[in-house]
Amino acid sequence: MTVAKSVALFVVAALFEIGGAWLVWQGIREHRGWLWVGLGIVALGAYGFVATLQPDANFGRILAAYGGVFVAGSLIWGMAMDGFRPDRWDVAGALLCLVGVAVIMYAPR
Repeated sequence: MTVAKSVALFVVAALFEIGGAWLVWQGIREHRGWLWVGLGIVALGAYGFVATLQPDANFGRILAAYGGVFVAGSLIWGMAMDGFRPDRWDVAGALLCLVGVAVIMYAPR
């Protein structure tokens, strides 16, 4: 599997997990109803499935690396969906996390 395909899987997983959590948040905190919560739960389940498609067989490595994608993706989601504006420290932290993803997943072994 290529690095590009692995990165694409991380992006899809992030869309499902962050989107699912956002839907649950909207359903509960923003009082949009149980349909939103239910859709969020389905999306969160899809995230778990997509994560298993990564080529590396080590659960810990995949989830550790995905954590960095989640951090950066959450900031981007907040910008797109909620008007959040990250400050320079948010951006610096997200970039550090993405460097960590690259080291964990794609460093030569």
